[in-house]
Amino acid sequence: MSDFLRIGKRKAPPASGSAAPPALPHFNINVTDGTLIPSTGDKSILSAWNISFFGAIAAIIILPILSPKPYLDILAVVPDGLVATFGVTIVSILFALVLGLLTGLGRIAKTKPINLIATIYVEVIRGIPLLVQLFYIYYALGPLLHLKGPASAVMAMSICYGAYMGEIFRAGIQSIPKGQMEAALALGMSRTQALWRIILPQTVKVILPPIGNEFIALLKDSSLVSILAVADLLRRGREYASTTFNYLQSFTIVALIYLIMTLFFSRLVGIMETRLRNHGQWHN
Repeated sequence: MSDFLRIGKRKAPPASGSAAPPALPHFNINVTDGTLIPSTGDKSILSAWNISFFGAIAAIIILPILSPKPYLDILAVVPDGLVATFGVTIVSILFALVLGLLTGLGRIAKTKPINLIATIYVEVIRGIPLLVQLFYIYYALGPLLHLKGPASAVMAMSICYGAYMGEIFRAGIQSIPKGQMEAALALGMSRTQALWRIILPQTVKVILPPIGNEFIALLKDSSLVSILAVADLLRRGREYASTTFNYLQSFTIVALIYLIMTLFFSRLVGIMETRLRNHGQWHN
C-alpha cells in the first residue's frame, strides 16, 4: 500500500520583475513492500488476521462435524496434495533465491554484457504470464529436455520468480549506503569480500518483507501446477470433485486450506521482520 507522507504546498510567487515561473506542488510518496505481511503490533482479538485465520480453522473443523460424509472424505485425500504443494513451493523458492541473487548482482554489474543479459532476462520473464511459462516449458521444452510434470513446474516457477527476486536483490543492494562499500575498500577488502561480508548481510534485513511476499505469492501460484498433472492440493480436490460432483464442498476445503497456509506464513514473516528490525535497532 502507498503511504502519503507529505504533500508540499505551492511556493509563494516570485517578486515582481522576476521571470522565474511559480513552483509546482511537490508530492512525496513512500511505497512500502510488505503488502501481504500483517502488522504484528495489533494485539486485538478481533483483528482482521485473527478473524480470518481462526475463522478458517473453525470452519474446517465444524464443516466435517455438520456434514461428515463429503467433508471427511475430502480431508482424507488432500494430505498427499499438501505434500506436493509444499515440495514444489520450497524447491522453487530455493532455486528462485539463487537465481534472483545472481540476477541482482548481474543487474548492478559494471560489465556491460553481464548487465545486459540480466536485464533482458528480467524484462522477458516478467513480461510473460506464469501460466504461459508453465505450458511452454511442459509442452514445448518438456519433450526435448525429457521433463516430467513436477520438474517442469519447478523449472517454470523458479525462472519466473527468479526474475522478480532479482529486482528485489538489486533494489536491496542499492539501498545500502555507498559509504559502506567505500569503508570496506579502505580497510583493504576487495569488492567481492565487501559485497559478501558487508553489503549482503545488511541487504537481508531490507529484502525480507518483499521476499516473504514472493514466497506467499509463490505458494498460491503453485496451484497452477495442477494443469501439468502434478498431484498438488488443488488437483486432489478437483479429482475428488469430478468423481463425486461435490464441487462446492471440495473447493471450499481447498480454499480454506490455502487461506490458512497463506495467513500463517504471512504472520510468520511479519514476526521475523519485526525481530530483525528490533535487533538492528538494538545494535545501532
